[in-house]
Amino acid sequence: MMDNIRPIRTDEDLAWALREVAVYFDHPPALGTADADRFDVLSDLIEAYENRHYPIETMEPIELLRAHMDTTSRTQADLAALLGSRSRASEILNRKRALTVEMIFKLSSEWGIPAECLVAPYRLAA
Repeated sequence: MMDNIRPIRTDEDLAWALREVAVYFDHPPALGTADADRFDVLSDLIEAYENRHYPIETMEPIELLRAHMDTTSRTQADLAALLGSRSRASEILNRKRALTVEMIFKLSSEWGIPAECLVAPYRLAA
């Protein structure tokens, strides 16, 4: 099965690799099998190609928080409930107050935002 794996050099190669791994999403291969090894190798090749040709720009913490709120239909009131204060939520979103470790922990554990994405430095409003 591993003999038909090839480098991913073009978008056509990428499309081929994505089709090849798609079958494993509905029927994951058993660990230690040739299919599992094939899935791992193809997934690594896909990731390397996508990182090289389609890098995802990292968002700074407040942009990420706002995007997360938009995609999960959460409001500033929801953030206030999580952080314990409407004024604190407003200050965070308007960059007048920095996120604290406790806030990052709550956002990560309760809203599922990866903590490592929230700890990056960012500029506060003057």
